[in-house]
Amino acid sequence: MTTAALPILPAAAAGARTARPGWERPALAGLLIATAALLLWDLGSSGYANSFYSAAVQAGSESWKAFFFGSSDAGNSITVDKPPAALWPMMLSVRLFGLGSWQILVPQALMGVATTGVLYAAVRRQFGPGAALLSGAAFALTPVAALMFRFNNPDALLTLLLTVTVYCLLRALEGAHTRWLVCAGVAVGFAFLTKTLQAFVILPPLAVLYAVCAPTGLRRRLGQLLLAGGAMVVAGGWWVAVVELWPASSRPYIGGSQNNSFLELTLGYNGLGRINGNEAGSVGGGGAGGPGGAGGGGRWGESGIDRLFSGNIGGQISWLLPAALVLLVAGLVITWRARRATDSVDGMARAAFLAWGGSLLITAVVFSYMQGIFHEYYTVALAPFVAALIGMGVAVLWEERGSAVAAATLSGTLALTAVWSYVLLGRATGYLPWLRWAVLVGGLLAAVALPFAGRAGRRMVRATAGLGVVAALAGPFAYCMTTVSTGHTGSIVTAGPAVAGSRGGPGGMMGGPGGFGEMRQGGRDGGQQPGGTLPQGAVPPGQGALPPGQGGQGAQGQGGMPGADGRGAERPGGFPGGMAGGGPGGGGGAGGLLNGARVSSEAEAALTAGADSYTWAAAAIGSQNAASYQLASGVPVMPVGGFNGSDPSPTLEQFKEYVRDGRIHWFIGQGGTTAAGAEADGGRRGGGGPAGPGGGTSTEIENWVKGTFKASTVGGATFYDLTAPTS
Repeated sequence: MTTAALPILPAAAAGARTARPGWERPALAGLLIATAALLLWDLGSSGYANSFYSAAVQAGSESWKAFFFGSSDAGNSITVDKPPAALWPMMLSVRLFGLGSWQILVPQALMGVATTGVLYAAVRRQFGPGAALLSGAAFALTPVAALMFRFNNPDALLTLLLTVTVYCLLRALEGAHTRWLVCAGVAVGFAFLTKTLQAFVILPPLAVLYAVCAPTGLRRRLGQLLLAGGAMVVAGGWWVAVVELWPASSRPYIGGSQNNSFLELTLGYNGLGRINGNEAGSVGGGGAGGPGGAGGGGRWGESGIDRLFSGNIGGQISWLLPAALVLLVAGLVITWRARRATDSVDGMARAAFLAWGGSLLITAVVFSYMQGIFHEYYTVALAPFVAALIGMGVAVLWEERGSAVAAATLSGTLALTAVWSYVLLGRATGYLPWLRWAVLVGGLLAAVALPFAGRAGRRMVRATAGLGVVAALAGPFAYCMTTVSTGHTGSIVTAGPAVAGSRGGPGGMMGGPGGFGEMRQGGRDGGQQPGGTLPQGAVPPGQGALPPGQGGQGAQGQGGMPGADGRGAERPGGFPGGMAGGGPGGGGGAGGLLNGARVSSEAEAALTAGADSYTWAAAAIGSQNAASYQLASGVPVMPVGGFNGSDPSPTLEQFKEYVRDGRIHWFIGQGGTTAAGAEADGGRRGGGGPAGPGGGTSTEIENWVKGTFKASTVGGATFYDLTAPTS
């Protein structure tokens, strides 16, 4: 490979100074504007999205202590089960502009635009504007990206920071620049404060790449890596040090841990437990401990090399994944003759393939084989890696298309993408059948014509290439449009239409074919929405509701009717004991583990009456349940047991002390779920249980309240007045 063979690759040292063609700036502006329009379209339809995080955002907008710790409530009883970096931008937005769906979600959408811009800059530097535009478009049209940059989970900020990390690493490689490598370390540190150990997954290939390929001496390379590692520790460790040194008695409990320790949370529930399935305090891992046993099929779906291509997961991320893998190999073969150091055009091109490709492969392997909690939306972390390889690989093969092997590889990759899109589009019954065939025919036609188009002139070449790009992106574009046209709420959400037979969720936990995959839309209207509106497809309160445990939290929302979203997929079965099903969809009632409750105006009025006299207006088991009441009323509600209801926070004695001191007004009961049901459920529902990982603390509190205080029905929910004992 020679520089002349790849005119699209400017010299690394002069990449930033390369003259820009006249069309580049308008094209880049169009890409960013289109990405923003896609992510901002009807953004308010998702309401509070994941009310677990929205409640923490509300709390942080009212209390600087809750802001710093990431507390679930302004009373600072417990934190969310992640570090708070992803919450901070949303908290600041709500502090400035008030509480509402747009104020919470616009920062997430802007992160999506920023990720597109960083990806463009990274690819353009070595491969030119055409490749960068293709990468940016491929990223923006990844369905799971269109979902998560319109949602308030930490994955949006994590994906941005991972993209920044690779960009900074590549800038450092150009001339062994220490400051860029340090910036990469800082980005990883803040990614750790976003989603703990997932930030470190891409470190091994990137560190090895720099240690081997940076154009400087070995001693300096290793010294630079140590310096970057120190920057990473400082950027990610300062908050951890403060939390660990802060007296536990004056800070909130660390949600998701069993011993009130962030280090335990990092290494266990959010760390190694995700790999081996041993997650103390979770709703049940996978692997050997799950229903799948040694065969690899646990509560969170079967693990294995095909996991990312299977069921509903394939429609989230894998549209261009086969092509990215082929183009990675092709790009490495073409650039392999380059020198080890990266002070050459070919060397930087190869380094880029190794950086993006190594990040893709190691993340994909971890996702494919992890035995603990795994949700489809985790795959958004792969989106920038896939998109970068698409733009880079197509650029290299396009420049080499005079070679029969390169031309055949490019055509074969396009044909593979068209066939795979045909397969993915066919998984959603009745979903745009005409598009499925159009993608297949158009893609195969472009693949066959591509090697011969040059003989018919430049116009034919452009037309053929354009047809190929349209065919490759049409499927994910359709999924993106379906995603942005529907609101998403709850803890588990997915992009695109409903797909039967998913392996992404807790396979085997549900009663019915396909397990969690058939109720996988994650509660499109699971919680109370700002302004009292419900997202598209929602079942109005009191209509079509099913009792707890009999209906999944599907696209129709809180215990709704199967197939109510009109997407042709029923969702039989639900979590045992109402884990996701929640309470009846009437005016109130207990929420579930994965989605919140509907809050009536009567319940809201009861919570706000005299709320200033209490630290917490109420307490409720499970964070989603408590979050619904807190967001509806605007007053602090204590989530007993944290997210899963299984954290030992507060203990029964602590709760009794809070009640004696007059710090809690109400306790919101669990509706129709009994203590016996909780015990049979093994503590995996929102209410915990004697056999649960939290030692039954939340059930002990609930039973004590039921036996000690007067109960009344408020808007369909059971309220216990903690200021009025029965005797």
